[in-house]
Amino acid sequence: MNKEEIKKQVRKRYGRSAISGSSCCGPSACGCGQSESDKMAVSQKVGYELEDLARVPEDSNLGLGCGNPAGLAELKPGETVLDLGSGPGLDCFLASRLVGPEGQVIGVDMTPEMLDRARATARKNGFSNVEFRLGEIENLPVADRSVDVIISNCVINLSPDKPRVFKEAFRVLKDGGRLIVSDLVLTGALPENLIKSKELYAACVAGAVLKNDYIKMIREAGFKEIKVVDEKHFPPELIMDLKKVPEVSRQLKITEARLIEALNSVISVTFRAVK
Repeated sequence: MNKEEIKKQVRKRYGRSAISGSSCCGPSACGCGQSESDKMAVSQKVGYELEDLARVPEDSNLGLGCGNPAGLAELKPGETVLDLGSGPGLDCFLASRLVGPEGQVIGVDMTPEMLDRARATARKNGFSNVEFRLGEIENLPVADRSVDVIISNCVINLSPDKPRVFKEAFRVLKDGGRLIVSDLVLTGALPENLIKSKELYAACVAGAVLKNDYIKMIREAGFKEIKVVDEKHFPPELIMDLKKVPEVSRQLKITEARLIEALNSVISVTFRAVK
């Protein structure tokens, strides 16, 4: 897959999610569709507190994350926060309450349908300090040294040019600014057939890299004080309906055991770094 094919697949998948209100993250064989209680349960599994979820609009939670970067960012009143791949706006709305009316939150997303959903939710619920911009995280529509904190939740693994994302993040952060990113990374290499799957790329798996390689990209972009602030096994059932493993393994032409092994190599990690 070339970079444009990857972006097209990701945009298509998440555009569909925005319209349907479903996470729809797994391959087509895995099924989609979650109730509101399912989305709440998924969000709690990946690190959100129930009381935080109760404070944000229901429409902003599609059960898409793998961590809670806004909750781990130690946000302060008056700060300017940038969310890379803001989706339906959940982390932006959480950050909005933490930085207060004197602060600002900017969400950037490349999927028009997600932006429409997030903007409508912001208008409906009176979030005046939140702005959503159309753009790619590899080419941020944000001025140099203009934000205090960058957050991102299970999005950078979808980028076909991750080093460029971190360089852009470094560019727009003020000196001393913080990067807090929750993402899916790997403890072991994936089989080639899985890496080539467009659908599993959009499901945040095929594009994931080894944990040490992820840290290396952050460091090479210029960041210092890189730390892991949270790490946990990511439940395979949040990636794929495990009842569909035989069907998906046939599609990918790998054994069921190898597919399960690959799913179990995925972990959720939240990294913190400083410019």
